[in-house]
Amino acid sequence: MDLVLSYSPPLNKKCSPLVLKDDEDVAALLAARSDSTCKIPLGVIVERTEVCAYEKSSQDSSDDTDGSHDGFHDNYFDVDYCDSELTDVGSSRQKLPVFRNVERTENDNGAIDPLLRLTGAASDEPVNVPTTEASDSSFRDGSDLHEGKYFNTKKDLKRKLSDIAMKGNFEFRTRKSNRSLWVIECIDPNCSWRLRVSKIVPESTKFVIRKYVGVHCCSLLNRNANHRQATYVVIGEQVAPQYVGVEKGPGPKGVQTFARTKLGAQISYYKAWRGRKHAHTLIRGSPEQSFHILPSYFHMLEKLNPGTVTRIEVDGESRFKYLFLAFGVAIRGFRYMRKVVGIDGTFLKGQYRGVLLVATAQDGNGQCYPLAWGIVDSENEDAWTWFLTQLKEVIGNTDELALISDRAPSIKKAISTVFEKAHHGACAWHVAQNIKNKFKCADIMGSYWSAVNAYRCEDFAGYMKEISHRYPRVAEYLENEVGFEKWSRYHYPGLRYNITTTNMVESLNSMLVNARDFPYVALLDVIQEKMSKWWNDRRIVAMAITAPLTPSRESEFRPRFAQSNGRHTLQLNPVTYHVKGGELEGVVDIFNKTCTCKEFDIDKLPCVHAIAAAHHAQVSVYSLVSPYYTKEYYVLAYGETIYPVGSQSQWDVPNEVATRVVLPREVKERKRGRPKTSRFPSVGEFRKRKNRCGKCGAYGHYKKKCNSQTGSTEGNQPTDVPV
Repeated sequence: MDLVLSYSPPLNKKCSPLVLKDDEDVAALLAARSDSTCKIPLGVIVERTEVCAYEKSSQDSSDDTDGSHDGFHDNYFDVDYCDSELTDVGSSRQKLPVFRNVERTENDNGAIDPLLRLTGAASDEPVNVPTTEASDSSFRDGSDLHEGKYFNTKKDLKRKLSDIAMKGNFEFRTRKSNRSLWVIECIDPNCSWRLRVSKIVPESTKFVIRKYVGVHCCSLLNRNANHRQATYVVIGEQVAPQYVGVEKGPGPKGVQTFARTKLGAQISYYKAWRGRKHAHTLIRGSPEQSFHILPSYFHMLEKLNPGTVTRIEVDGESRFKYLFLAFGVAIRGFRYMRKVVGIDGTFLKGQYRGVLLVATAQDGNGQCYPLAWGIVDSENEDAWTWFLTQLKEVIGNTDELALISDRAPSIKKAISTVFEKAHHGACAWHVAQNIKNKFKCADIMGSYWSAVNAYRCEDFAGYMKEISHRYPRVAEYLENEVGFEKWSRYHYPGLRYNITTTNMVESLNSMLVNARDFPYVALLDVIQEKMSKWWNDRRIVAMAITAPLTPSRESEFRPRFAQSNGRHTLQLNPVTYHVKGGELEGVVDIFNKTCTCKEFDIDKLPCVHAIAAAHHAQVSVYSLVSPYYTKEYYVLAYGETIYPVGSQSQWDVPNEVATRVVLPREVKERKRGRPKTSRFPSVGEFRKRKNRCGKCGAYGHYKKKCNSQTGSTEGNQPTDVPV
């Protein structure tokens, strides 16, 4: 292989490199170096192919579509020198030519002469930016890039350069790109900013900067507010940290503001929406990945939380159908709860939709106590039957159990099939909504709720008589179509205490309003995190209680204690007392814990008569309280801890679990337009509409009903804006 040294003289016009053939050529080179203010680097010709950065390659010029690049830039950044880089004669290290800001002149065809940007480097340290003060028409990109800097992947490099470009307010485009090479340049053809990276070795994934010029000389006219490097992927990666540890984070408009203020880029609403979605994927994983890791996730939950029950149901094609989750801590704690369970479902808003089913009890302090969670395709009889079958294995099936739900036919049939011993009650609030929707009689709701909460037969009959007198069809609907035993506290065949609605379930659904948009595993992570926090916070509260009862029951009990003073008590036998005084008399059995007022019987919390009887019998009133309301049960219910699964890299999963195939369910093709994220209102549920007056601009009335005397106020600001 023949190696020939060459150099290009520092002329204002293009010329071919001069070859060093003998001593006379070397002497001419030394003379030129001594006369010139710039260092003249050497080039090497290998097998008659010019490696020097100054020879213009016709082949590379043909790659440039607009033909506006000078020969120096094309050749210099299209050739990877590696071990045969240009070497400055006065330096002991191999390095690339350094660019200085010298007088800009134009050659015959109007392009800036590239040779005027070329100088040698006198020191041993490589310099990749101009060593003199930048002129008014040039600037540096402000980055920490330099030749020889490594990046683990090409993706990391692209992310870094996009960030530099947006913060530096310039754009670049790709000249060449393949699996092992990437050459980019400023979008201005007359700008000197260039970068060339390639793999360290073909088998490696690491990339190294081979050549880099970090100085711009482009015009401000090339600045574009709609930055080409501000893709939705880059935006999503930049804004992703704002979604860590939160459920909602900024919306699309917030992402637009972030891109404008932090990145200096104007992006459309749609790009902001896609960037937000990409950020969610980076933080919470993709929906498809969620199905893939679901078996491993459940395995880790069972391993770290003993007693936890998980189920995954798939169809014949291994596509996801249902899942069930009940933490062992909640299962063991249910023994300290009143045996009243509310069940309901709420729709999910993610790509694969579905319905989240919830079963929850209520602790002695009146707080939600989640028992089980499920995800199904829809609220149908098969889905509810499968979910309740799994729930039955967790909480059992006894006549003491009460299940409260809405009046959906699928739930009613599933409960009668699975829980044949339990008692089913209807949510009184849903019944009220149906009444208002069917009979348009909102003014009767006071009497209805009094009938719902009535403890005694005569009180219930009085309220129903009032309803029947004003709206006979409503009374007939409540008695025959719904049934008194479903919604009335007095007629309920089981024991539902003071729980008449499914508000405890609705509270859980409201808590997850933002997380319902997450992939399934991310949603379950939020549920686990919420429950872990609740168990810890309530354990701290329980341990700090000094009274015998839970805080809410103690506050309810004290007024009754005060009202019992002054009541006349007559002992009928060793355990039975007749209490007089007040609006209502009562006969109390302190052994069986009953009273004729029925409050003691249903709520299992001593009424005024029972407290007076306990005083007369010199018995502690707290001994008459159900243990479900005591501090002891409250502490035991939250005595254990719910542990998270940790990061996926730390999971220890058997091969048979990790290789289990769970494919995403098939979903219908989504209609065009913005996807719906809010549910349809339930029967009888109305949403208030904010009306704005076209005359005065205020909210709350129409133009026809406006009392303003100002006439038309076109362009005026509204005087009353709702909060």
